[in-house]
Amino acid sequence: MSSIADLAALVARHVPKTGMARTRVERLSLFRADEPTVPLPAVYDASVCIIAQGAKRVSLGEQSLVYDAAHYLLVSIDLPLVGHVIVADRTAPYLCCKIDIDQAVLANLILAEGGRAPRADLPALAVYRSDDDLIDAACRLMRLLNRPDDIPALAPLIEREILYRLLTGPHGRALRYMAVADSHLNQVSRAIATIRKGFDQPLRVSDVATAAGMSPSSLHEHFRAVTKMTPLEYQKQLRLQEARRLMLSVGMTASSAGFAVGYESPSQFSREYARLFGAPPRRDIEQLQLSGNLLTPL
Repeated sequence: MSSIADLAALVARHVPKTGMARTRVERLSLFRADEPTVPLPAVYDASVCIIAQGAKRVSLGEQSLVYDAAHYLLVSIDLPLVGHVIVADRTAPYLCCKIDIDQAVLANLILAEGGRAPRADLPALAVYRSDDDLIDAACRLMRLLNRPDDIPALAPLIEREILYRLLTGPHGRALRYMAVADSHLNQVSRAIATIRKGFDQPLRVSDVATAAGMSPSSLHEHFRAVTKMTPLEYQKQLRLQEARRLMLSVGMTASSAGFAVGYESPSQFSREYARLFGAPPRRDIEQLQLSGNLLTPL
């Protein structure tokens, strides 16, 4: 049985310096920070985040959660969070692995159980104590990175086991509720997918509501209850985060990045960007480049 120390060694081996590493396992990403980071807003995909070393704080509206090597973070649907590493240094860096949730596999597991999902709203974001079986499965998934030929056959099996561990754990009721087609979590998830698909286009709330299977008023009520923002505010955050990424990774100017994500007015883009990130585009990018806090949200 693998331990949290084994997981830390595996993550450190594959991420030797501060940053994020996407892996050959499609739904597995790794993160490292050698010092505490500034708070950064980002949309977190539906996933389980397991810290192998260090600690992090994430916030959704007024809700704030801390997770560490003894706890995992479970995000049931794509959520706009603000996160920052709070415990890390060069001798004991923050190390984390993120495993995205495959909704189709999750639904199949629930159907195989033959049970009905609960019919009450449950939190889409939670922190729970890690267990040995979950850590062991994460380590086995990590070890596949050293055996890439085994990934196509074995990664789906281990990911399925990880989802099973989550379903049978304390957050399982929320995941089951998420899978019910007419549950509020599922409907909000469909609304989010619609917004993300066309985030750079004008938002028609009626179209999003139709895609979610809700009335516009019900969409606003439940969307805000889950994400702590309106659909329009959610789209705005997506746009601004993508513009920030384009400026950092592609070197776009502020005006070009704003136009690329759907803004027609450079002044409006700059004003809303500063409201979200605390500084106008150019100054924010310069500060990020100097600090080394380059978009490693998890």
